[in-house]
Formats: sequence, C-alpha cells, structure tokens
Amino acid sequence: MHNHGPVPLIFRYQRMAVLLLALVIGSNARATVPDAADRSIQQFLAQDDTQPRNRAVRRLEATNGSRTGWLEAVTEYSPATGFVYQVTGEGGSDLIRNKVLKAVLEGEREVIARGEAARSSLAIANYRFQANGVDAEGLANVLLSPRRRERVLLAGTMFLTPADGDLVRLQGRLAKSPSFWVKDVDIVRTYERIGTAVLPVALETKAHVRFLGVATLRMTYVYAEVDGRPIPMVP
Repeated sequence: MHNHGPVPLIFRYQRMAVLLLALVIGSNARATVPDAADRSIQQFLAQDDTQPRNRAVRRLEATNGSRTGWLEAVTEYSPATGFVYQVTGEGGSDLIRNKVLKAVLEGEREVIARGEAARSSLAIANYRFQANGVDAEGLANVLLSPRRRERVLLAGTMFLTPADGDLVRLQGRLAKSPSFWVKDVDIVRTYERIGTAVLPVALETKAHVRFLGVATLRMTYVYAEVDGRPIPMVP
C-alpha cells in the first residue's frame, strides 16, 4: 500500500503508542559476562527474574506540544490470569488519553497474553552484555547491545548496585524506530527492591514525531501488593 499524503494525526499517535509496548515490560537478565565483570553483576545474574504477582496504582502522563493528558489505573498481574487494568481517573486531551495512554496499558496486556514478553527481556537471546566499570554514583555499569534491530530492544546501559547486584536503572534508545513518523526514542526506566522482588517504579520516554515535534511520557508505579503480601502505602 502506498501513502499519498501525510498520515492523519490520530494514526501517528497510534504508531507512537506502539513504541511503548517495549517500555512497560521488563525483567532481569540471564547471561554470561566477561571475567572483568565485578561481583555485583554476578549477583545480579544469580537473582530470580520471574515477575511476581503484583497489584499497583499507575499514573501515566503524556505531552506533545500543547496537548497533554493523564490517566490513573489500578493494575494487576499474575502468571495465572495475566495482566489486567481498570482506569480510575483521567483528564486532558482525548487524543493523548485514548491513543497513547490507554494504548500503553492495552499493549502491555496483549503482549503478556500472547507470551511475547521474552522478545524484549534483558536476556542473552536478545542482548550482548559488556561490563563497563563503576560510575560516579557508585553503580556498576553494563553496556547493552541488541542482537537484532527491533523496536522492542534498546541500545544503552543498565546500572546495578555494587553490594547485591540489584537493577537500579535502564536507559538507552530503541534499536529501531517504531515507524517513519516516530524516531529517536529515548527511554529511562527506574527500579527498586520492593519486598523480595526488584520492580519498575518509574518510566520516562522522549521521542520525535515528524511534523509534531517532541512527545514525552512518564509513568509511575505505586505497589499495593507483591506476591500476595501487602505493601505499606507511603502518604
């Protein structure tokens, strides 16, 4: 099929939402690292990367030019039932809410339901790992080189705690642009240890949308329950 003119705005936002599918699903890695890798990497590799059952409140916010939108949802994940969500509040641009924010949650649900999360995981099948010393923050750095040019993989760095190898941050750029209309997609994802698991707590993305300028998205997670155990809510 050939394009005979600019793609309508609504479809550009749908395509922009596609790039976020890789952003909302993550796991720890299983890989063989060079001998120069420090102790924190070895500890990281020894951790169980299975995503535990969890329930959380997420807030999503996105901006493109003068358009802004936000959404709050309760999300639940379990290996038995997959990922489900319920929107509890929303506001701002209808276009942003429906074609970006809700598309992010729906995309996560579909990817998990189809069993495709492994294609974007931090695994030896998807990445080459290279130890890169300890930075000024005192975090062990590991360079990530995707084995394929796919829009669900990124070229960048993951940061680990030196004491126990916990994943603290993942940042980089998507290995492939999601479409002609969306390019230069940068990602920063932050993690924390909650109970016995290391889980994502924040996600930030920035991309350039042709003819529309810079688009940004931020998503935060507040966990209410992990692996069946209540998590105290911080006021």
